[in-house]
Amino acid sequence: MSLLVVGLSHRSAPVSVLERASLSADTQVKLLQDTLAAEPAAEAAVLATCNRIELYADVDKFHAGVAELSTLLAQHSGVGLEELTPYLYVHYEDRAVHHLFSVACGLDSMVVGEGQILGQIKDTLALGQELHTAGRLLNDLFQQALRVGKRAHSETGIDRAGQSLVTFGLEQLAAGEPVESWAKGKRALVIGAGSMSSLAAATLARAGVAEVIVANRTPARAERLVEILAESGTAARAVAMADVSRELTRVDVAVSCTGATGLVLTAQAVAEAVGVAAPEAQAAPEGCPVDFASPTAASGAGLAAYSAVTEAADAKAVDADSLELHGSWVDNATGARPAAPRIPAQTGPVRLALLDLAMPRDIDAAVHRIPGVRLVDIESLAEASADAPMAADVDQVRSIVSDEVAAFGAAQRAAHITPTVVALRAMAADVVAGEVARLEGRLPDLDERQRAEVTQTVRRVVDKLLHAPTVRIKQLAAEPGGAGYADALRTLFDLDPETVAAVSRADLNDADAKNRGRS
Repeated sequence: MSLLVVGLSHRSAPVSVLERASLSADTQVKLLQDTLAAEPAAEAAVLATCNRIELYADVDKFHAGVAELSTLLAQHSGVGLEELTPYLYVHYEDRAVHHLFSVACGLDSMVVGEGQILGQIKDTLALGQELHTAGRLLNDLFQQALRVGKRAHSETGIDRAGQSLVTFGLEQLAAGEPVESWAKGKRALVIGAGSMSSLAAATLARAGVAEVIVANRTPARAERLVEILAESGTAARAVAMADVSRELTRVDVAVSCTGATGLVLTAQAVAEAVGVAAPEAQAAPEGCPVDFASPTAASGAGLAAYSAVTEAADAKAVDADSLELHGSWVDNATGARPAAPRIPAQTGPVRLALLDLAMPRDIDAAVHRIPGVRLVDIESLAEASADAPMAADVDQVRSIVSDEVAAFGAAQRAAHITPTVVALRAMAADVVAGEVARLEGRLPDLDERQRAEVTQTVRRVVDKLLHAPTVRIKQLAAEPGGAGYADALRTLFDLDPETVAAVSRADLNDADAKNRGRS
């Protein structure tokens, strides 16, 4: 079996395609189940974030695996296979490992070096463990990816190369002014109380806003976030989703990141909040799933138009430790970012600054044409980050990734031969036991001490004969191209394939039990 990843990200596809291909929590579960039901795959995991959708699988056939995984992604994303195919990338075996480790370190993020991806990888692993779609290979892979990502952040200055998407977005809203100066004294509305919205609230609080208002479909989640913010000394209060339109007239900045299936803030609602006429309707961008041109698309009721996905997103734990961790990313981040070229500069003062971190988008793209309103969304962040400066630490992180990929490959190849070595030693033990029993039949007068000495001597002889070959074969198997040594060992010693398979199954059961205990 071999590792295969098929996916698309902000590097391979336009935001409009990513937006349409986004997977809800329920859809991810169904995708994993269908992937395991497909013939080429034995394990599966889905890494779905606001700017990437990747399906990882342990497959027995490369070409069949690529075809099956691509088809499954198209079916569950709702984007036709012919349309989706040009944007897909494929990584196999060591290249797939290298890709995930790079992702974990933030090298493949929209904002290089951001650390939030580690939490998303952890969620991917937890889902695979919960559904039992992640076996030994994917458990080992994703756990090692988390360790590599943490190592990159602790041993290098990769944090200086970028920040979280939230901080980057606020920098774009500040348009060259220090975020702390820009945010000081402002009132902020945060729509949603999931992980991204919570990080946005924490970042705004650290930047010095006067008040944070939190709106969420589930009031208890909003209240919990408000409590955490209040503990840090920030004035905060929770409001119902139905009150968002009214609160919008009172704040200076709004951040939205929900799991809604339609628009949360329409152009009409934003225009009314700043007291101007709504922009005239324009043709919706090609391929967009919602009608951005219509100011009435997703009307007031759309503020509460959450799918069941939102419950899952809201259910993610939000605690002081995670907010503090995010704060450390903010503290370590340095360097201004260029403004997003898609967003036209305001000729007058900005009455309302909007940051849309959702995928699909929460805020009508037409609001950027409203006087006094500035909108930064995922698409404009992608454009702004394309020209972002790279830190010298990136090279060091790349070196770490390369070393870790080699070590992971060696460990996996060595582990592949372990069941065969165990089966060989079990066969040798049976031979020793058989010969000792035969000796006892021939020499029944041996006392216990003599029998024990003979038995120990025979075992030592067998162990010494097997020691050097088994140690050496593990070393050889860990090298590239060493997979064939297990087959050679089974052939040379005429090992029973079922015995080897039984050892492998026992190892898998032990690993599964251990991983369930971790999750």
